[in-house]
Amino acid sequence: MKILDWYILKRYLLTFLTMLLLFIPIGITVNLAEKIDKMLANEVPFSEIAQYYFDFTIYFANLLFPLFLFLSVIWFTSKLANNTEVIAFLSSGVSFWRFLRPYMIGGFIVAGFALVLGMYLAPKASKGYNEFEYKYLKGNKKDKETSNIYRQINDNDIIYVSNFNTRDRRGSYFTLEHFEDNKLVYKISAQNIRYNPEDSTYLLTSYIKRIIGENDDRIITKRRVDTTFSFDLDDLTPVTYIAETLNYKELTNFIEKEVERGSSNIGRYQVVKNKRWSLPVSVFILTIIAVAVSSIKRRGGMGVNLAVGIGIAMVYVFFDKVFGVMAQQSDFPPIIAVWFPNVVFGILAVYLLYNAKR
Repeated sequence: MKILDWYILKRYLLTFLTMLLLFIPIGITVNLAEKIDKMLANEVPFSEIAQYYFDFTIYFANLLFPLFLFLSVIWFTSKLANNTEVIAFLSSGVSFWRFLRPYMIGGFIVAGFALVLGMYLAPKASKGYNEFEYKYLKGNKKDKETSNIYRQINDNDIIYVSNFNTRDRRGSYFTLEHFEDNKLVYKISAQNIRYNPEDSTYLLTSYIKRIIGENDDRIITKRRVDTTFSFDLDDLTPVTYIAETLNYKELTNFIEKEVERGSSNIGRYQVVKNKRWSLPVSVFILTIIAVAVSSIKRRGGMGVNLAVGIGIAMVYVFFDKVFGVMAQQSDFPPIIAVWFPNVVFGILAVYLLYNAKR
């Protein structure tokens, strides 16, 4: 039986690796053809381009990991079925569960790699990939939270900005409320706020400070005020992709702070966090589905198995994207949005496996 295990396990891992090595260069070629003119126009150094495509490789390998694995398992298992090797294995007295064991061993190896990739390697690559994109390809126009910014900066201060222009570092209708012992102590309002990166100060225009008294309030008004705050520009307007650039521990701490600050992007951050765990689990589910679909010798041959497999993979990706967007754009629970595709396809895997055994 060890010969059978090693035979299938090697095919499992080698085919998956081959699939990555085939598709990633295609992705790099397409991306380079699309963006080479901007790179030449901005005179990007070759070393930065090389680093960008290294990050690109890790970033998209992590993004398309389940699809590559699913297709690779269908490919080599269909070849086994077409060569009647699966029939020979099962006819020799090997149960279908025993036949599935090397696939599960391969799944543990790939899932472990996916876990390390998603927790530590992909976040670092995502940071380099996105920074290059915005520095050279998107004119430094980073996607940030720029309207109706409501954040708790610390235990005592809450700020609100109606709109913020990241290019000019200027916001409108700024408010800061300072609390002590759950009581409002003072409130600062300004028609405009502008950040000065040279000395990390803020310029407030049409400045009004209301100090709350026991019997009456004291109001201070000024036309312009230069001051400092306990928050910087990144705290005020974090980039929307920031969760993708943090390892798991950093992401957990970041989400805790953002919850306290009242960020409107908590759903987006929670989706990223839950996907770090759901992706390795999907390895086993997709492996079982792929084996169940492709281990049967069909009249149409390998093409039919691939067509069925690609259809299932597209539905999985569709579910994943739709529910992910729902969690990011609404109050739909992120944990349900991320794990629902795995639950649905897990049930499908059990059903297909039962029928494949028969």
